[in-house]
Amino acid sequence: MAATLKHVAGKIVQRPEDEAPVISTGSYVKSHLPDPKRAIIDYLTSLFPILGWITRYNTGWLTGDLIAGFTVGLVLVPQGMSYAQLATLPPQYGLYSSFVGVLVYCFFATSKDVSIGPVAVMSLTVSQIIASVESKYPNEWSGPQIATTVAFICGFIVLGIGLLRLGWIVEFIPLPAVSGFMTGSAINIVAGQVPGLMGITGFNTRAATYEVIINTLKGLPRTTLDAAWGLPGLAALYIIRIACNKFSDRYPRSRRALFFVSVARNAFVIIVLTIAAWLYCRHHKSSSGKYPIKILQTVPRGFQNVGPPVIDTGLLKALAPQLPVATIILLLEHIAISKSFGRVNGYKINPNQELIAIGVTNTVGSVFHAYPATGSFSRSALKSKSGVRTPIAGIFTAVVVIVALYGLTSAFYWIPNAGLSAVIIHAVADLVASPSQVYTFWRISPLEFFIWTAAVLVTVFSTIEDGIYTSICASLALLLLRIAHPRGAFLGKVKVSDPGDPEKSREVFLPLRADGVTNSDIKVEPPPPGVIIYRLEDSYLYPNCSIVNSAVVDHVKEHIRRGIDVSKIKLRDRPWNDPGPSHGDPAVAQAANDAKPDLHAIVLDFSVVPHIDTTAVQALIDTRNEVQRWVNHPVEFHFASVLSPWARRALIAGGFGTGTPVTDIPPEIAPVVPYRGSLRGDWERDDKIAASDVEAPEITELQVSRGKSRNAAALVPLDTPFFHLDLTSAVRAAGAPGKPLSRAETTVKTAEDAPYI
Repeated sequence: MAATLKHVAGKIVQRPEDEAPVISTGSYVKSHLPDPKRAIIDYLTSLFPILGWITRYNTGWLTGDLIAGFTVGLVLVPQGMSYAQLATLPPQYGLYSSFVGVLVYCFFATSKDVSIGPVAVMSLTVSQIIASVESKYPNEWSGPQIATTVAFICGFIVLGIGLLRLGWIVEFIPLPAVSGFMTGSAINIVAGQVPGLMGITGFNTRAATYEVIINTLKGLPRTTLDAAWGLPGLAALYIIRIACNKFSDRYPRSRRALFFVSVARNAFVIIVLTIAAWLYCRHHKSSSGKYPIKILQTVPRGFQNVGPPVIDTGLLKALAPQLPVATIILLLEHIAISKSFGRVNGYKINPNQELIAIGVTNTVGSVFHAYPATGSFSRSALKSKSGVRTPIAGIFTAVVVIVALYGLTSAFYWIPNAGLSAVIIHAVADLVASPSQVYTFWRISPLEFFIWTAAVLVTVFSTIEDGIYTSICASLALLLLRIAHPRGAFLGKVKVSDPGDPEKSREVFLPLRADGVTNSDIKVEPPPPGVIIYRLEDSYLYPNCSIVNSAVVDHVKEHIRRGIDVSKIKLRDRPWNDPGPSHGDPAVAQAANDAKPDLHAIVLDFSVVPHIDTTAVQALIDTRNEVQRWVNHPVEFHFASVLSPWARRALIAGGFGTGTPVTDIPPEIAPVVPYRGSLRGDWERDDKIAASDVEAPEITELQVSRGKSRNAAALVPLDTPFFHLDLTSAVRAAGAPGKPLSRAETTVKTAEDAPYI
């Protein structure tokens, strides 16, 4: 019954009964999913990478993790409060995000170096989201509630992307685009923090960067006493770092100690500025309760109102336009940082698992009223240099944050805001791309350099959101442009000899035109007369197949003899789109045409073609029809190195490779609108030509042993004589028109010199 139904279905869809064997969907699924139960178990265990190494944890690892964890904690506490200020949130929210980020991440991480917590770009984005919502819905939701909702929703989205294994989406955003908006964002943040450093007020520091810079310069006469804390603090941060780097080079034995001195500079500067603020401000409080400089004042002790986040549907609607950019920043910055440190330290991260880690961190963080957290470059670099061994170091960092949150909040009262601005500027300035890095973009790809430039300029003169969208759209446009305009080349051959043994030589195929890679002084011999060799250098898909079609057909019309003397055809009998020879002597035009070679074979090199689709197969059929219409006789199409089984299946479905007579192949493989009747030209209906069709050749086969001998194996199936193992054998077969095709090029000899195919 099943066989009968299969036979009937085959008749309905007109499946060829003698089709060459091709890969099936069922065999493909089985090869990629041999054991579904095992795959499910592997998927579930992969969600907790810590299970793979925690049983091997030892005291040696513990020492490195302790040092790295406490070192990062010394930096994270002041940075967390600073970034909360940048996000226009009370400072304790930065500590909430810091604690949850470093604690939760270690259980899901595939990177030992990355440190999760508040970061500058995300904090600035949160501040812009809060400002946008409050401008449209004043006094309806508080800033912390907005920030916590953003963390929950974005975390849930990123978690879903990771669980569905869609992390490959991030790969569509290249490094120059990420660097561009990061550089523009860093400039934006630094410009917005300079007024706080100097105590200048009276304008919106969240405006476009160029406006903030202009207003800051105009406001310099309004500089307040805050600058006495901000400027020395910023100078001290740079002096300590530069001095430690210099002394490290001069005194290599003290490099480790100097490293930790440099690491502690943030905490040291904040402590000194806090003591100075306490000494000065405690005796200069005004009658209204104000201090001469801006200080943090009361920071609540411990976690406040821990519990499920309050998700307001009205707030979700208000946040909807802002969520895409927040989600992109959340996942993009983290993946870029984790890949960078994995590359430097010799391990490979799992992007999907990293997205799960970020998603869980922010979803759980909303329970503690944390705002969005992601990977921090500066703290990750510090963690790596401190000798971290495993992600467990995050637990020790969390201990430092807890101690600060429960034991030091009374001391935080006197921290000057200008000092926190100094910490932000010092940390964010390192995100600006160096001149050498920008020059590298130019050296590798000038087009990507312009993407980087556009991202920076748009971010500086507009917003971070516009900068991100600009870089992403420009990158996708460049990708589509490259897909739609693939590289390809018509090839000739060069004989290469071994310098040690001149008698040994081999043929290599190179572009006929100078390609800027091979030596231009080497003369490339054209292929045998009547043979065209074309190499495709990308996937053959619907966006680019017409380009390849035009390249091959135009080359044929320029270099190959036309099979019909159009000058002898009356004007009324000519096709409307074929004007025939240009005005002049018809005899001269015909003589020039006769001097060109007659085409009998086209060889297509598919060695770098991993994918081909229906539209591309139709374009290839169109190419064959146009070429044969030009030469007025059938033309062989040979394919070299068809390495993808799906490409082979598609070509066979289009009537290629098997020697199927041209008259048996429809002009459209999958017509959009079925046409009832024949679409073929007169020459294609010629019985004489059909009877001697060159694509229905006689194939000379060597004696083959099919599975009975250990010394026999079929490299290339005999039922696809126009598919060849390599380009040399394809050109050899194409250069012998009218002769039986021998598959000797696929013959391999065993140890006993027994030939097999």
